Order: sequence, then C-alpha cells, then structure tokens
Amino acid sequence: MPDVQVSVLIPVKDEEATLATLVAQIGEAFETLPEVEYEVIFVDDGSVDSSWTVMQELAAANERVRALRLRRNFGKAAALAAAVDEARGERVVTMDADLQDDPAEVPRLLAELDDGADLVSGHKADRKDPLGKRIPSKFFNKMTGVITGLKLNDHNCGLKAARTEVYRRVPLYGELHRYIPALAHQHGYKVRELAVNHRPREHGKSKYGFERYVRGAIDLLTVMTITKYGRRPAHLFGGLGLASGMIGFLMLAYLTIVKIFGGQAIGDRPLLMLGILLVILGVQMVSIGLIAEIVLHRTANRREATDLIGERTKTLEPADAVEPTTPSVVGK
Repeated sequence: MPDVQVSVLIPVKDEEATLATLVAQIGEAFETLPEVEYEVIFVDDGSVDSSWTVMQELAAANERVRALRLRRNFGKAAALAAAVDEARGERVVTMDADLQDDPAEVPRLLAELDDGADLVSGHKADRKDPLGKRIPSKFFNKMTGVITGLKLNDHNCGLKAARTEVYRRVPLYGELHRYIPALAHQHGYKVRELAVNHRPREHGKSKYGFERYVRGAIDLLTVMTITKYGRRPAHLFGGLGLASGMIGFLMLAYLTIVKIFGGQAIGDRPLLMLGILLVILGVQMVSIGLIAEIVLHRTANRREATDLIGERTKTLEPADAVEPTTPSVVGK
C-alpha cells in the first residue's frame, strides 16, 4: 500500500452484522478525498459471535483493512490503545462499529484538523438513542465540563478525528476513552467540537449497562486528579489534609475550652474521637502528598518538557544543540 495518511480505528464487540457495511461506507466517504490514503483497523475486543471471522474475510478481500484480536474482553479503552499502536497514519479517526456513527462525516472532521485543530470530537446533536441513555449522558457531559474545564456538548461521542500524537500522549486504560478530549485539552492540544449525524441502531444491542455510569464517575475522579494535580500531588493531598486537620483542631479546641472553663467531662463525647481522627487523617494526607512529591521528583522524565512543545521557529542542527552539563561530584 502507498503511505497511509489516515487510520480509521474501530473497536468491535459482537457486531458481525455491521462490519461489511461499515467498510463499504468508509470507502464511499474517502472517495470524496481521492488524494488521501487510508487504512481501517478493527480490534476484536472479546467478541463471542462471528465478528472475528468477518474481519478476517474483510482483511483478505481489502488491502486497506487490518484486524487485531484481543485475548479477551479488555474494554474499549484497551482496544483503542492497541489500535493506536498499530496505526500508520499521521491522523486517526475513531468510530463505533454499530453503524450509529456516520462515516460520511469523516471528511468534515478531517477538514477541521486541516484548519488547525488537534482533536475534533463529534457532537450527536440529534441523538437517536432512548431517553434512558440521553438524560444520564447530558448530566455526565455537564459534570465533565465543570470538573475538567473543557465545555463540550458531547464528551463521549465515539466519532472523533485527531492527530495521531494526541492519542499516543493521553493515557488509555479503564474507562478513560470517555475523557479523551478532556485529557487532550489538559496536554495543551486544540480541541474542537463538530455536530455530526447520528443514526439509530439497526443491528444488535448496546453493550453498555448502568454499571458504565458508575465506572465513568470513578474514572472522572481519576481524570480530575491527573489533569489538575498530576504534576503537583502535594496540593491535592496537602489541601485535603490541611482542611481535615483544621476541622479536627477546631473541634478539639472547643472541647478544651468546655473542659477548662465549663468544667464539663469530655472523655465520653463522640466529638472528641472525631476531632482526633480528623487530625490524624490530616497528618496522614499531608504526609502522602509529600511522599508523592518525592516520588514525582525522582521519577520525572526530563523528556516530558520537550513533549509539551507544539511549534518551533527554528530546528537546531545537532552541532547547534546545547550539550547537557554533567554535575560535578563533590567528595567520594
């Protein structure tokens, strides 16, 4: 195949009836971009139907199609991570395999990248899903926007386009695929949103139940931690510890005043135990924060600073590059 410019990444879980149609529709979408070479990478995430057999047949019949098979169901984030590692294009497009994402939107998404965006997230403006999925999703998007600082109408749309380096920078495990735009925004990438066509599901059934909201809420806390405090853990743990310790100190100060000036017995008061516990918790949280800072200091990769650079006015030649200084050793 010629050099690939765009890799279309598609996690699959029991979608045997949709895959051939999806490949055909992707081909039709790229017919409007004849100068763009593309590939399609399916990732079988533990399917128990004939999805893998269909993928093998599609790969044999179409040189643009490749397929990976995970050993078991690891989840969508792991499937995407595996696909990103295999991608050869400088840009990637992600979509679900159930045909609800419309491949005809791909040219519009890629045009946004050409216009300067680093990641474009689809927005299912006219979502063709039951009310029981739409209402929790609206609440989820509002909370994600408040916590991460990135205000999008639809953080979890499967249809996205991005520069490949974005997906190689953001962590992909657990349920973090829901927060790719927020994680990219935290890394300084330009994130945009584009309203896209959303189609009703015609084959199979949704693979997600109520438990995904519980997992998503827990992972939202993870996202908040790594985006806001990943480089300054002492601010998180120290702040919580100081708040806990101060509340506990005020409780104990109140009981001390009651004991000294009021002559009341305080040994059997629950407030005494609560105050002591809060002070101990505060000390522990501050200690954890300091330990986390020490670990971060010892393990921080100097390369990370270089990775944050988006553009340069001049690329240094090897002869012009600044040689690293070697610290002197004092004493033996």
